[in-house]
Amino acid sequence: MPSKDTNPTSQGLGANESAPDDVQASGSNKSGPDVVASYLETLPTSPGVYRMLDREGNVIYVGKARNLKTRVSNYARLTGHTNRIARMISATADMEFVTVRTEAEALLLEANLIKRFRPRFNVLLRDDKSFPYILIARDTQAPQIMKHRGARNRKGDYFGPFASAGAVDRTINMLQRAFLLRSCSDSVYESRTRPCLLHQIKRCAAPCTGVISIEDYNKLVDEAVRFLRGESQNVRRMYQRLMEDAAAELEYERAAKYRNRLWALAHVTADQSINPEGIEEADVFAATQEGGQNCVEVFFFRTGQNWGNRAYFPRADRSVPVEEVLDSFIAQFYDDKPAPRLILLSHDVPNRAVLVEALSTKTERKVEIRVPQRGTKTGLVEHALVNAREALGRKLAEGTSQRRLLEGVAARFGLSVMPRRIEVFDNSHIQGANAVGAMVVAGAEGFVKGQYRKFNIKSSTLTPGDDYAMMREVLMRRFQRLVSEAGDAGSPPLDEDSAEDTFPDRPDLVLIDGGAGQFSVAREVLADLGLHEICIIGVAKGPERDAGREHFHIAGHKKPLMLEPRDPVLYFVQRLRDEVHRFAIGTHRAKRAKVLSANPLDEIGGIGPLRRRALLKHFGSAKAVSRAGVDDLKVVDGISAEMAQKIYDFFHEREG
Repeated sequence: MPSKDTNPTSQGLGANESAPDDVQASGSNKSGPDVVASYLETLPTSPGVYRMLDREGNVIYVGKARNLKTRVSNYARLTGHTNRIARMISATADMEFVTVRTEAEALLLEANLIKRFRPRFNVLLRDDKSFPYILIARDTQAPQIMKHRGARNRKGDYFGPFASAGAVDRTINMLQRAFLLRSCSDSVYESRTRPCLLHQIKRCAAPCTGVISIEDYNKLVDEAVRFLRGESQNVRRMYQRLMEDAAAELEYERAAKYRNRLWALAHVTADQSINPEGIEEADVFAATQEGGQNCVEVFFFRTGQNWGNRAYFPRADRSVPVEEVLDSFIAQFYDDKPAPRLILLSHDVPNRAVLVEALSTKTERKVEIRVPQRGTKTGLVEHALVNAREALGRKLAEGTSQRRLLEGVAARFGLSVMPRRIEVFDNSHIQGANAVGAMVVAGAEGFVKGQYRKFNIKSSTLTPGDDYAMMREVLMRRFQRLVSEAGDAGSPPLDEDSAEDTFPDRPDLVLIDGGAGQFSVAREVLADLGLHEICIIGVAKGPERDAGREHFHIAGHKKPLMLEPRDPVLYFVQRLRDEVHRFAIGTHRAKRAKVLSANPLDEIGGIGPLRRRALLKHFGSAKAVSRAGVDDLKVVDGISAEMAQKIYDFFHEREG
């Protein structure tokens, strides 16, 4: 962690550093080794982190150093650099520094800043979505089992990480069978008046209605926690003993209940693909390189069970060896998540000792990093390495196929260059109600789901069901923001060495799901914003809406274009259209469901779960509550005269 007298996220120098006058501000006339050398006189010999900036003030590299002055002096040399480092130095117009206490703190800060600024000369961890965990929340009377992502701001027990949401869902499903824990939200729990379907199919003990006492329910919760902490054998032996005791006492129904729990527990552990002995808590990292691409496969082992794996494809210069890629990857990977007690690697990394110190300090317990050479752990690493090679092979094959399709799009529609970013737009509504717009994004690596966007139609002057006006609003909001973020309508220049790897923010091609009307609207919007260089194509369904007979509206063509029925490019465009259609409909349905499920009682200040439950239990429905008089409302437990008047006024003001 950074020392208290420095600000690791500041844009300026550390507290004890100063820059020479001629390079104090970004955009100085100097660049390259001269800029680097101008800092050497004032740099300390302590550990720290440095940032290199280009003439526009963009961070192009973040590095750490045990000795800042020694490290930076290496960049001031005119020879002995790789091509990548030489390009980086020549692009440097300014530098910023932060001092810290130890090299381990510098490593953690470096990883944090790399993830924040995403410099083009660093190894970048991509697609680092937060991992799902199982949470047993203990901030309610009856603890709830649930899937959790993000900050741990709820009181309870967290178990994970799991490689995917599907793995969490399957495990929760099995744990419900074994321990009958509730998974409903607190609002549902508070409003239940009779057991739900999950209780009927023996997935919940129904503490909401008192079928099981809170004391007995908490015992089930404690048993589930013990199981998830790795005490599965002890829990099994306990249920085995209880089953045998119940059978001996001729209580066969109770014995069958414990038997069913044993079956469920066996299914939980048997569902894991690899359960190595002697591995209670570990992460396994295996890295491979091919064709200028990198893949890091990560396996997660907790409580002696395999909780899944995930492949990552970090971006790095072709000249960076696999050991350095893995080194930087691990530091960034654990920037926002806790490290396990053991980390197994396929390659030794340059900063292994510093990583151990940094992760141990951060987690406040000993973390061990090994590169196994023999035994069971070697087999785990080899298995992960095989998966990494296969994942990278699939990605390279998919990338080649996708590139051919993009080249085909350029050829069929007369584009001057292959599109690197395609944006597809569609709207969804029912007679104008709950209208939403949707945008999906695709590129050389397929769909880029992290950049999908949804637009709630906001215009108050829009006529319900006016598809043209909806499309105009969506496109205007999308491209006005693009222009304002860029500062002008021109496309920012790309560095020729990073152009292939950098996914642009600006589309080369815009597809509109619609005919000539929507196409004309799109052309007008982009023309008004000065975005003339972006190609627009309207994708209209063919006669009788037959797939394969689509008409493509393109600027400069008097008649719509049609493609051959078996053309791969046609199938590709259909996939793009179907994806935006799926996303738009899904967004619309979610919005509609939210409106339908809204309870007007939730809008009244002071009405929480307990009062809402009491009102619904007394009157039967929110509609009946809205018809009740003040005297009737005061009869309900927990509703004072003042609250009764407030409820009455709320509904009658709405009517007026």
